Amino acid sequence: MSTASHPSPEHINTDWITVGALAEGFSADAFILPRLASLAGQHITLHFADGAIIPHRLEQQQLHWHSVNSDTTGTADYRATSLRQDVVLVDFIKHEDGADYSVSLVLDFATASFTAVIGQLPAASTTEAGLYQRALAGKPLTGVEVQFLHGSLDRPWQPGACPHAPTAELIGIRNRYRYSPTEVYEHIYLNEQFYTWQCLKGVEQGLCDTDRCYYYKITADLYLFVWCEKIVPTLGLVMIDMQQHRSDGKIFGYAGGSFEQLANFPVASYCTLINTTEYQDA
Repeated sequence: MSTASHPSPEHINTDWITVGALAEGFSADAFILPRLASLAGQHITLHFADGAIIPHRLEQQQLHWHSVNSDTTGTADYRATSLRQDVVLVDFIKHEDGADYSVSLVLDFATASFTAVIGQLPAASTTEAGLYQRALAGKPLTGVEVQFLHGSLDRPWQPGACPHAPTAELIGIRNRYRYSPTEVYEHIYLNEQFYTWQCLKGVEQGLCDTDRCYYYKITADLYLFVWCEKIVPTLGLVMIDMQQHRSDGKIFGYAGGSFEQLANFPVASYCTLINTTEYQDA
């Protein structure tokens, strides 16, 4: 008979929290990057590979866009940050046709190209189906939807103009991310589709999961990492700089349990490489 000790049920953390509560936990003394002010006053036109053209006019706090193809316009508050020279992350929420979209633009001025990440949270009815029913139906376990679009900056699109591409360079890496003095997580990048996270310290301490994810290489040792959580519908997006050992991005989800109010808050960390696993003959 095994004599190994196991945590009693009352000591196991099963308290999943909303993204709004997570934002409150991350807010105290967070290591977020300062907002980039240099984009204010600039006009940037995105030429998408699918033919769409969307000029953007940026002010200090807001940006304005105009879709040339559909002749629609909009305004949103935005946040711009930069981990690496000539690479800027611009993030905002777009309200269009009664729907809310997370929009994150990786602007690569060195190559005059960009990658756009468009995300949308599931409706309440979608989450009510449950993970088991989604699995039986052959659907993704997460109801969070995300798409990746590429294009060129301020010039017509040509094939190959954007060098950003899916990558396997992070697979096998185990990183620790310290977002604030009180919030610490680790990531294990398992394969091309999934990663595992756990909270080592903070409001989610003891919680962990394995979720759908996406990896893009932007330039040498700089990656775009995106994940979609399934238990609490969440879209996470960070730039990971393995040279400077920093990450920067955001977390997007419903602020509470009513699916009415959104939370979209910045996160940034000091990251440490714990180890790397190489699979020789798997």
